Amino acid sequence: MRYLTFALGKGRLAKTTLKLFEEIGITCEEMKDKDTRKLIFVNEERKLRFFLAKGPDVPTYVEYGAADIGVVGRDTILEEGRNIYEVLDLGFGACRMCVCGPESSGELLQHHEQIRVATKYPKIAKDYFYNKKHQTVEIIKLNGSVELGPIVGLSDVIVDIVETGSTLKENGLMVLEEVCPLSARVVVNPVSMKLEQKRIQNLISGLRRVITEKNTTV
Repeated sequence: MRYLTFALGKGRLAKTTLKLFEEIGITCEEMKDKDTRKLIFVNEERKLRFFLAKGPDVPTYVEYGAADIGVVGRDTILEEGRNIYEVLDLGFGACRMCVCGPESSGELLQHHEQIRVATKYPKIAKDYFYNKKHQTVEIIKLNGSVELGPIVGLSDVIVDIVETGSTLKENGLMVLEEVCPLSARVVVNPVSMKLEQKRIQNLISGLRRVITEKNTTV
């Protein structure tokens, strides 16, 4: 039996995913060693391999078959646009991708004027404005605090992830439109889905059952 390989987004997402996996009997003790310098972690009994990757790299590993399965935020899936299957919403890490700005910018979104949009997610922003709103925009890619865009006059609005909205509020900005809901998702390589359909489907079914149980007990 070949190994099934998992690419997990580093940080809180990986920790939450591993806790979820433990609830369906998938453990990897090696990953609990905080001092380890290892890059690949193995569960020999179930022929599973795990590695941690930066979020934007997870869909790349999955598309090229270096990982059979990945767990990553939906924002990354949409922005990377890789040839992968999105098979399950894990439900945690829930937030929203939104168009935000000062209240006065709301008017600019109603009249299809050409506006400037600052964002870390140019692909998502372009798809939203061009394909859903049919509004021409100039998109400015930023890597840091995009909230600065409207404040210093670089952009009219921003497209960014919103969790609580407190940072927006503190800086005189607000949510003007919601682009899409976001959360952690399971993605699968299309070839792996064919070759290992039974194992992958069993895994997905187990996770879906645990998530359903959690939701019904809340």
